[in-house]
Amino acid sequence: MTTRPTTTDDAGIPAPSDEHSLSVGPNGPLLLQDHYVIQKMAHFNRERVPERVVHAKGGGAFGVLQITEDVSQYTKAKLFQKGAQTPLLLRCSTVAGELGSADTARDPRGFALKFYTEDGNYDIVGNNTPIFFIRDPQKFSDFIHSQKRRPDNHLRDHNMQWDFWTLSPESAHQVTFLMTDRGTPASWRHMHGFGSHTFLWYNAAGERFWVKYHFKTDQGIQNFTASEAAALQGTDPDYHTRDLYEAIKRGDHPSWTVNVQIMPFEAAADYRFNPFDLTKVWPHSDYPEITIGRFVLNRNPENYFAQIEQAGFEPSNLVPGIGTSPDKMLQGRLFSYPDAHRYRIGPNYLQLPVNAPRVPVNSYNFDGPMAYRNPEGLGYAPNSYGGPVADPALYEAENYHVTGEIVRSAYAKHAQDDDYVQARALWENVLSDTDRAHLVDNIVGHASAPEVTAEMKQRVVTYWTNIHKDLGHRVSQALGVS
Repeated sequence: MTTRPTTTDDAGIPAPSDEHSLSVGPNGPLLLQDHYVIQKMAHFNRERVPERVVHAKGGGAFGVLQITEDVSQYTKAKLFQKGAQTPLLLRCSTVAGELGSADTARDPRGFALKFYTEDGNYDIVGNNTPIFFIRDPQKFSDFIHSQKRRPDNHLRDHNMQWDFWTLSPESAHQVTFLMTDRGTPASWRHMHGFGSHTFLWYNAAGERFWVKYHFKTDQGIQNFTASEAAALQGTDPDYHTRDLYEAIKRGDHPSWTVNVQIMPFEAAADYRFNPFDLTKVWPHSDYPEITIGRFVLNRNPENYFAQIEQAGFEPSNLVPGIGTSPDKMLQGRLFSYPDAHRYRIGPNYLQLPVNAPRVPVNSYNFDGPMAYRNPEGLGYAPNSYGGPVADPALYEAENYHVTGEIVRSAYAKHAQDDDYVQARALWENVLSDTDRAHLVDNIVGHASAPEVTAEMKQRVVTYWTNIHKDLGHRVSQALGVS
C-alpha cells in the first residue's frame, strides 16, 4: 500500500482536517482561531491575479531552439550561433477575449517566445500575422477598447470595431488578413508565427542589419471556416488549449522552421516602404527568407497558473547582438509590457521560476512584495566593495545616429507607402478564389451584426473598395449597400 503524504498548511504545518472546520460543538458557530480554514479561504480569495488586459486567453508549452546555419556575419547573439540549443517557452493566445472566452474566435493570435539563453532571457513577443492594425502606440489603447466591451452596456459591438477600422485606414492590411480563414486557425500547431516588428542585429565586428523573424509551422497551415470556428466556440471553447496539450502528451511534438529576412542597415533609409512600419511587410522578392534553424515543443506545463498564467514576455528583454529599431509600436511596447507584468503579478515577477533567467542575476534591485532572491553585498552602484559593474562594450554596435525636430507626426512617407497597397496585393496575388469567397463571406457576416448601422455599412463598403474595386463591389452586393 502506498503511503500518502500528510496535508499541510502553506507553512508546512500538518493540517488538522481536510473536511471540517473548528466549531463549538457539532452544530455550533465556527471559531476565529481556526487558522487553517481562514488561510484556505483567504488564499482562495486571492488566487486569481488580474488577467491580461489583452491576450488573456491562451496556453503554451516548453521546447528547444536549435540553430543549424551560420549567421554570425549578421549577429553575435549566442543563441543564434550555429549548433546552439536554447530552451524556450511559447505562449499562444487570442487578443481581445477574456480568460474564459473561446480560443477559436476570429482574432489575431499572440505568438510569444521566451528563450532562456546564457546571456539572460531573450523574448520575441509577436503574433501569427506579420503586421498589425496600427503603427503608433498613441492609438493602441483606443484600438483595444474598440475590440473589447462597451462601457455602457458591457456588450461587444461590431459597429464600434468597424468605426475604428474605417477611421484608421492603416488597419486595412491586418483586417484583410483577419477576415480570411487565417483569422480562425485550426490550431496553434497549424499557424505561422512572426516577430512582426523590425529588430536590429549586429555582429562581432560592429556591422549592423535590420531583421524580421518568421516561424513557419512544419505541420502546414490549416484553418477553420467561420462556421466551423463558431461551432467550436459553443461546444469546446478551450479547443486550441486542449489540442496543443494533448498533441505533446501523445508525443506529437509540433515544430516550426525559423526564418529571417535581413536588410542591410543603410538600405532602410530609401527603401520603397517604411521598413519600420508595423502595418507593412518586406516583400520576399526584395528580401527572401533565410532559414537558420527550427524549434520544437516537447514538454507541457506541469502547472498552468505557475508556468503559463504567470509567464511574462517583454520585447525589452534583448541580449547582446540584438537591439531595437525605430518602429514606433515596438518603442511603445518596450515600456508597456514589463509595466503590465509589474502591475499584474508584482514587481518581482522575474524571480518566478518560469520568468527567472537560467544564469546568475547580479542586480542592484531588492525588496518589494514577494522578493525571493537574496541579493549579495550592497544595494547601490557605483561602490568600492566589489559589486557588479556593467560592460557597455557588449552593446556598442546597437547605437545608431538619428536626427530631427521633436514633433508629433506620422512616419515620413517612403516612395510606395500607401495604406491599401499591400492589402490589395494580398487580394490580387496571394488569396485563392476560395480564399476570396470566404473573405467576402466573413466580412459580410461580421458587418451584418444587428448593431452595425446603415451608415457604418456604407463606410465598410468604402473601406474595402479602397483596397480593391472588385472586393468592394462584392461586399456591397452582399450587404445590400449601393
